[in-house]
Amino acid sequence: MKKIITKRLILREWQDSDLEPFTQINQDPKVLEFLPAGRSKEEVSEWILQIKQHFKTHGFGLWAATLKDTGELIGFVGLNVPAFESHFTPCVEIGWRLGSHHWGHGYATEAAKAVLKLAFEEFGLSEVVSFAVPENNRSIKVMEKIGMIRDVKGDFRHPKLPENHRLSLHVLYSIQRPIIK
Repeated sequence: MKKIITKRLILREWQDSDLEPFTQINQDPKVLEFLPAGRSKEEVSEWILQIKQHFKTHGFGLWAATLKDTGELIGFVGLNVPAFESHFTPCVEIGWRLGSHHWGHGYATEAAKAVLKLAFEEFGLSEVVSFAVPENNRSIKVMEKIGMIRDVKGDFRHPKLPENHRLSLHVLYSIQRPIIK
């Protein structure tokens, strides 16, 4: 698994010591605003195992995001193959989840730019998508800062949520691999 180093961050493989801080992130009410539910320590542990398996299967996944100068786990940033069917799948999505006390510092944008570079240059992907509920302005701003464009005809109801759920509607963004001349 490739480690990604940016100016302020290290995106690395998951370690046993990540369980506690990642559980805290997945129980933070601010982080959960646009997610259907928090995750228990056991659910987070299982999810980390699934993330590790995703890396083995696809060669990429959701990297543990840490601060370069302290090593503190601040969340994840990475690539994922969604486990649901929709009009735009199969695909690879870019996503992030950071602890709320790390919002507003540009970490998600910094890491996402590095992950996109890897997606196109090393993994040879031709397109990467991302999606969020329309009210999730923070994530949408990150998508736009990394060059993603909204597919205005791509809005969809997330198939893993009931159609009338308050978080069901999602907007779809995408970015194509740059053409190098």
